[in-house]
Amino acid sequence: MNPRPPAQPWKDSLSRAARSAWAKHDFDSDGWLPLYRHMADSASIAGRLWDEWVPRQARALITSALSGDESSARSLVVWLAATHDIGKATPAFACQVEHLADDMRAQGLDMPLQKQMADRNLAPHGLAGHLLLRDWLVDEHDWRPRDTHQFTVIAGGHHGIPPTNSAIAALDDHPELLRTPKAAEIWHRVQTELLDTAAEVTGAGAHLSSWRTAKLPQPAQVLLTALVITADWIASNSDYFPYFPGERGTDPERTEAAWRLLDLPRQWNPQHPTGTTAELLAARFDLPEGARPRPVQEQAVQAARHMAGAGLMIIEAPMGEGKTEAALLAAEILAASTGAGGCFVALPTMATSNAMFARFTHWLDHLPGMPEEATSIFLAHSKAHLNEEFAGYLGGGPRLATDTDREDESGSAALIAHRWLRGRKKGMLSSFAVGTIDQLLFAGLKSKHLALRHLALAGKVVVIDEAHAYDTYMNTYLDRALAWLGRYGVPVIVLSATLPSDRRRELAQAYTGEGPRPKVEGYEEVAQAASYPLITTAAPGTPPRLYPAEFSGRSTDVLIEPLDDELATLTERLDRELHEGGCALVIRNTVARVHETAAHLRGHFGEDAVTVAHSRFLDLDRAARDEQLLREYGPPAKVVALGGERPERRIVVASQVVEQSLDVDFDLMVTDLAPVDLLLQRMGRMHRHPRGEDQSERPPRLRAARCLVTGVDWTQSPPRPVKGSRTVYGQYPLLRALAVLRPHLPADPGQASTLKLPYYISPLVQFAYEEVDDHVGIAPVEWHEAMDQALCAERTKQVDRAVRARTFLLDPAARDGRAIIGWVDAGVGEADDTQSGKAQVRDTGESLEVLVARRHSDGSLTTVPWLSGGRGGLPLPTDSVPAPKAARALAASGLRLPYQFTLSGQMIDRAITELEADLVEAWQAKEAHWIAGELVLFLDEDDRAELAGHRLHYTESDGLEVTRAD
Repeated sequence: MNPRPPAQPWKDSLSRAARSAWAKHDFDSDGWLPLYRHMADSASIAGRLWDEWVPRQARALITSALSGDESSARSLVVWLAATHDIGKATPAFACQVEHLADDMRAQGLDMPLQKQMADRNLAPHGLAGHLLLRDWLVDEHDWRPRDTHQFTVIAGGHHGIPPTNSAIAALDDHPELLRTPKAAEIWHRVQTELLDTAAEVTGAGAHLSSWRTAKLPQPAQVLLTALVITADWIASNSDYFPYFPGERGTDPERTEAAWRLLDLPRQWNPQHPTGTTAELLAARFDLPEGARPRPVQEQAVQAARHMAGAGLMIIEAPMGEGKTEAALLAAEILAASTGAGGCFVALPTMATSNAMFARFTHWLDHLPGMPEEATSIFLAHSKAHLNEEFAGYLGGGPRLATDTDREDESGSAALIAHRWLRGRKKGMLSSFAVGTIDQLLFAGLKSKHLALRHLALAGKVVVIDEAHAYDTYMNTYLDRALAWLGRYGVPVIVLSATLPSDRRRELAQAYTGEGPRPKVEGYEEVAQAASYPLITTAAPGTPPRLYPAEFSGRSTDVLIEPLDDELATLTERLDRELHEGGCALVIRNTVARVHETAAHLRGHFGEDAVTVAHSRFLDLDRAARDEQLLREYGPPAKVVALGGERPERRIVVASQVVEQSLDVDFDLMVTDLAPVDLLLQRMGRMHRHPRGEDQSERPPRLRAARCLVTGVDWTQSPPRPVKGSRTVYGQYPLLRALAVLRPHLPADPGQASTLKLPYYISPLVQFAYEEVDDHVGIAPVEWHEAMDQALCAERTKQVDRAVRARTFLLDPAARDGRAIIGWVDAGVGEADDTQSGKAQVRDTGESLEVLVARRHSDGSLTTVPWLSGGRGGLPLPTDSVPAPKAARALAASGLRLPYQFTLSGQMIDRAITELEADLVEAWQAKEAHWIAGELVLFLDEDDRAELAGHRLHYTESDGLEVTRAD
């Protein structure tokens, strides 16, 4: 006797008419899915996501909106996933595939032909579902219409953009799109039947009466939308849920097999860490026995343990005091309190993100509470595929997590970049991520699928490094993102060495929902605190707390002096200082000054004695140059580990790329004038590590740290920074830096004064960024007129930036119960981490990026010849798709063109038109996804090209140089 097949609650309870409604169709195979089947698949996945993947921190937000009833919250998630596509049970949708529409017509569900429905664009199925759910709740369950939208907007927004009130009203005026008039009764009956079944099977029916009086906070609505989108995307994947007719058509086999195939990594289950700060540091970071915590690390752990739950922590401490380790210890403590399932570290640039990634994965290897199987990790920036460590986590092809990395014999956590959790929309859903600050700023930008970005952050602890590095435009988005993170109950840790006190207060007030008001009770003390190092904590509804910390005792006396901005003067001084050897760093504020300086110095010191570092290198060349800098000027242990050797005598001429991203250490520094916080950051690249007792391993002349400040005409009053510096930073921040440094800069070049670091860091920064109405007592009288004019121009510029940033700025979360209708209306569309995407949250203007290849004299094309790893000189055929290795090598040869090509829309258009003339049609095929759609700049055999009236010359040693052709 054969056993009875398992019951099919979705199918068995439905009429033939309801079963005929369709949801998915594949034109190639003619496979299809009934609507009830997709509803069942989506509901099943939503339940598994809630039970096994959504972090406790995010679940708690939704649960708290429903009186703390976990079962009610789970039922809501599953029911919303089940009903999200109910709008497909309408003639506006069903008419699209004629033979499936005919099957429905045969069941009485009459509808016009698709070409006869001129207004069907008014009824996208998400919006149609919003209205059908509203009517069902009102007609069948006695809800008030205004109470329905906070729930039904999830269906309305499941394609990434919640509907607007005008769209809802327009569809209300066209009821024939929801139900064909002559068959309206049977359409209504089928829609009701499907919704009744969903309520019964998901258990939502038992909760509808209590939900009727609920007031869902907008953050809860956003998370519910994101969970439904995620469940829908998984349930729509035919690899997991095959179309009919096909295998796995019944439950539970179908849903269990799909979840097994998906193999979505579980989240981190953080444990409350016990032990002293010293014990935790030793356990997480492999510190040598006897190593003692720095005071700021002790205070960070203490402050985190004092916090009752989610909150903001700001850690201000000098470079080299272990802020990153302090933040990760605090993150672990806070995650255990809130139930976070992961961590995201946000940094200013791709270079700083890459540098952090290895430290981050090392921490993860020592982190308790990791799942027994693999957990997911993501490097969140557009060049992540070039990072060798991250590429190692990618595995290959469609392999499943179970086939790749698992916990190894050492007990380290197994990390994978899960195949489903990849791409610009889903990557940040990984449990752990490191990336550029843009990923966080996007949370404040009105854009499609914004709900997914919020879900990605809502279950994590967020660490924001180098918080001083962001301008007014970026801070507008950062503050709005912090406001939403505060509402989600996300712990946030902010790190900075040079944070102005007013900015400290603004960050705290943004997170706690107090906004930018200048005088809020409890927060004036935050702005007035003069202690340094300092830890500040803040949480909604409680007064902020301050935790002063001591310095660790490590200090450097920096001799600082002005230097004339003449290349001959620079050359003479370097010759004298490096007479006994040593490594000098010369930092210029523009790439043009880097090239000019390097060329002049090579004329005196020789080609091999001078190297350059800036942003105008190919991606692969930039990565190789960064590695070379670490191999030669990194910490002594790092140099040994990389098989390098510190040069006896060398000069590196660099742009701002060395300010933050690299742990490098030089004996002497020459720098163009910059805002004072950046100047202090630059000084941190000098005498960064001990080299013998009292720096005895450095050349005798260079055992005292010395910083020469140039890029200024010191003969004028006030001294006048060079044009390039004024263009990059603005006149006023440079004049304030000069005013702050004036007591420490001797009047005459050749004389030096002493800055005691880190003790002077905070006083200098606070003085430089203090808001003033005039400059009495700040600068000499003869400077006042110039500084007043510069201040006026600076304020105008900052107001303009703030106004422009608000164009696409997300609104703050509104009152509980108000639906997120129109939440991202008038937004930017898609947002991503390409250069055009970043321009939406950075005030960087247009940029133009190309791939670089070589065109030989016979017309053949190859990758440029000097690329390492066997990637140089690979053939690039024009009549077919290049071999995968060649295509990847070309994709890794990206180069951002300099400002000359983006000065105006006309110039950009001219450059693009000329580049498109060299478009290779064969490379636009989907098989060439690495390079399809990219602009390619072809260099001749002398590595030269002409573009838009400019001559371009690229060298492996100096990168790209540009001159006008006329």
